[in-house]
Amino acid sequence: MPTIYHPTPIGVVRIREEDGFISSVNIRDYAADESDEATALLQMAAIQLDEYFDGQRKVFDFPIRQAGSSFQQEVWQCLLKIGYGKTISYLQQSKMMNNPLAIRAIASANGKNDLAIVVPCHRVIGSDGSLTGYAGGLWRKKWLLEHEAKVLGVGQVSLF
Repeated sequence: MPTIYHPTPIGVVRIREEDGFISSVNIRDYAADESDEATALLQMAAIQLDEYFDGQRKVFDFPIRQAGSSFQQEVWQCLLKIGYGKTISYLQQSKMMNNPLAIRAIASANGKNDLAIVVPCHRVIGSDGSLTGYAGGLWRKKWLLEHEAKVLGVGQVSLF
């Protein structure tokens, strides 16, 4: 599958395309392999990520699809409803999904999200406001939340 590595302020993102969809956006400390020649879709994803980091884009509109169970797909669809610069808790996410007893399963599915930034799992935090796990590292989660708050012109992201 076509893959490119693209520099960002928080590391190198590996962007993969599969069957006409962006299938993964993963944050890394460095590029592990050489990039393929960028397809039009990979170029579009890289440009939109640059726009996000420049504070010009709040919503991504390239086609996405990642492999996962129907439950994971439901969790990831819920993440797409969290507004830019907003946060929710895992408990709130479980209530949004009408599944308040599934907090751990929802948190686990969030952790398996393969479309970092685009499907904004960084906007889910602990009920006490703590920055709980993030596959890209907590410092990146904090950076992303502070970036969104700065773009919105608020001191910090809106908690719940």
